[in-house]
Amino acid sequence: MTVRRVMGIETEYGISVPGDPTANPMLLSGQVVNAYATQQGMRAAQASWDYENEAPLRDARGFEMGRQMAEASQLTDEEDPTLANVVLTNGARLYVDHAHPEYSSPEVTSPRAAVTWDRAGELVMRDAVRLLSRTGQPGVNLYKNNTDGKGASYGTHENYLMPRETPFTDIVRHLIPFFVVRQAMCGSGRVGIGTESTTAGYQIAQRSDFFEVEVGLETTLKRPIINTRDEPHAVADRYRRLHVILGDANQCDVANLLKLGTTSLVLAMIEDRALRVDLALDHPVAALRAVSHDPTLQTLVALKDGRRLTPVQLLWAYFEQVDRYLQERSPGAVDPDTAEVMSRWSSVLTRLERDPMECVRELDWVAKLSLLQSYRDRDGLEWSDSRLRAIDIQWSDVRPDKGLFNRMEQRGRIERLIDDVAVKAAMTEPPEDTRAYFRGRCLEKFPREVAAASWDSVIFDVPGHPSLQRVPMLEPLRGTRDGVGALLDQSDSAAALLEGLASASG
Repeated sequence: MTVRRVMGIETEYGISVPGDPTANPMLLSGQVVNAYATQQGMRAAQASWDYENEAPLRDARGFEMGRQMAEASQLTDEEDPTLANVVLTNGARLYVDHAHPEYSSPEVTSPRAAVTWDRAGELVMRDAVRLLSRTGQPGVNLYKNNTDGKGASYGTHENYLMPRETPFTDIVRHLIPFFVVRQAMCGSGRVGIGTESTTAGYQIAQRSDFFEVEVGLETTLKRPIINTRDEPHAVADRYRRLHVILGDANQCDVANLLKLGTTSLVLAMIEDRALRVDLALDHPVAALRAVSHDPTLQTLVALKDGRRLTPVQLLWAYFEQVDRYLQERSPGAVDPDTAEVMSRWSSVLTRLERDPMECVRELDWVAKLSLLQSYRDRDGLEWSDSRLRAIDIQWSDVRPDKGLFNRMEQRGRIERLIDDVAVKAAMTEPPEDTRAYFRGRCLEKFPREVAAASWDSVIFDVPGHPSLQRVPMLEPLRGTRDGVGALLDQSDSAAALLEGLASASG
């Protein structure tokens, strides 16, 4: 068993023009995307998104919602020519989603790589703000957060590739309790209680108050703890893509690593049907909010078997099952990625149980609370004070000189796992061990001949061919550097590349 699998993160960024409440967020988001795409030149701006194989209304419970019943926000397979939408040379997608600029990372195979390419997205957005200010549109700010504090919430979604044979009912049964308490490790913290922050206070996670049901297809209304969208972007009878909409946008590397890594391990246990202890909760939605509202982590959640556990105790129950299974299956032979996640998981739980503030260098919600508490102590501020809400928003500002998180990180007060050189490289270079390598290299090498791309295809417009040439990529672990790197290097045109691919497959 391993933490490694195909995974990725999608992040919608908050956007505003301070002092201009009439600013149009859809227009501004398009300007953000286009500013970065223009700076990248034809490499980003030429290719559009290929919607051919998308099916956002297919439900993992075995049916498909009728289009007439769907909310407009669910129809993500319909192209809107008025919205900016580009593919980047690192294999990522940069586009406008629900009036927010969104960066969807390329597919990777480890939590560390997921953190790397997610942080590359922060630099992409930072560059976009800087470039936009040079075009006569100064004052546009972007925030890596999930709510504006006034009732609007926007998502940070995770994606995990799983075997299709894993029963979806098992996923629901075992993941709901885990997701309810996972926020203790990877919540991003928020000033205010309730969707509109009408109650004074501080809570662990930004998204928890916005979830209303346990299971469902929607992502913007009646948000579910488990999203049932069945859109694998891969061979449909072999793979399932678990689309997780519950998480917060993390800036701390350790919290982000734990978010991806612990979830991947729990999924591996579900796949192997190895979770023997039933941890089902009474009233999970209410428990989700109650846990978020208690930064002391002493709230007890009620299990269906009658037990009452703290969030950390429930996380220990998951950890112990994973740890025991790893020792039974591969004693002394755990791969480095899995070993790192297990070590970090144990360390963080130990300190959260003792005193959450011991995790101030590693977890977003704890680091933010520490800063806010210092202002409260210095100035005698109540949680209802509007200045604390302003600090909360400024925390996630992407600009290095304005974002409070960035300033804390620059002062060495946040533990980093990925060095700046690797993150900078990930802005333009794709991961080498997934199909993102082929997508990104094609955009980099043949920008004028790539007409469109998506997660599972690249479409070429080759001179002399009467029709577009589609290269399907339904296997996420094909199209890697080992598989196609030499062919890409030696091909001096898209036509030569296609001929080489045809010869290799023939």
